[in-house]
Amino acid sequence: MVQITDSEFRKIADYIKRHYGIELKPEKKALVNSRLQSILNEHGFTSFSQYFDFVLKDRTGQAAAAMMNKITTNHTYFMREADHFDYLRDTVLPWVKMVAARDKDVRIWSAGCSTGQEPYTLAMILSDFFGPEKPMWDTRILATDISLKALDAAKTGVYSDKDIEPLPPTWRMSYFDRVDKTTYAVKESIKSDVIFRRFNLMDAAFPFRKKFHVIFCRNVMIYFNNDAKYELVNKFYELTEPGGYLFIGHAESLSRDHTKYRFIKPAIYRKE
Repeated sequence: MVQITDSEFRKIADYIKRHYGIELKPEKKALVNSRLQSILNEHGFTSFSQYFDFVLKDRTGQAAAAMMNKITTNHTYFMREADHFDYLRDTVLPWVKMVAARDKDVRIWSAGCSTGQEPYTLAMILSDFFGPEKPMWDTRILATDISLKALDAAKTGVYSDKDIEPLPPTWRMSYFDRVDKTTYAVKESIKSDVIFRRFNLMDAAFPFRKKFHVIFCRNVMIYFNNDAKYELVNKFYELTEPGGYLFIGHAESLSRDHTKYRFIKPAIYRKE
């Protein structure tokens, strides 16, 4: 096994922080060492310096994307922090339905969507909420992540019976097809309501023409330092419709001194 030196780790960590906003502290050195081994072995690199030089010289961006696929953790599950979905259904969606009544365009962004559980949950909530009116509305959800591996899994929309266990029985019956004894696939009617895209939240410019009624960015900013976090939150604010909402993870918080969003309840903020 090739061992990463302190100097090599610092170079890679600095690169990741600069380009992706993710802060890798010194105690993550062993994790980086182990997660990147398969790439080094595949290409025959004999040092991390040799590998990192390869990443820097690759103008396609594929080498950097492959590195981030290995480094990032894509841990999520259906109905994570379920109180958020209750608040969305009971409070936020009635407001969205009112303000978007004319153009019937619901704009929700799942930022850092990982393997798809969050945006598919949102799509199921919207399907239930609008019911027979749904064909008259554009309820497609934008779901982005930096990891191509996570996005590939999300687009496939196939989950184990354990994965979908937290969902209401009616949803499991209505929105999933059984593949085999232990595997289920999201129905096409729900899959078609989610648009998956690769997107780096640290990009200088956000290429969205319209503002969002709701942004979910949960358990993503825990990996960012404060400067990167509030730079991102300020971008979210500019992309939020007046009266719109930002949902973050319960393990995260925003200082009232650093954001224009108004605190509503833990991990829920609103633009006034």
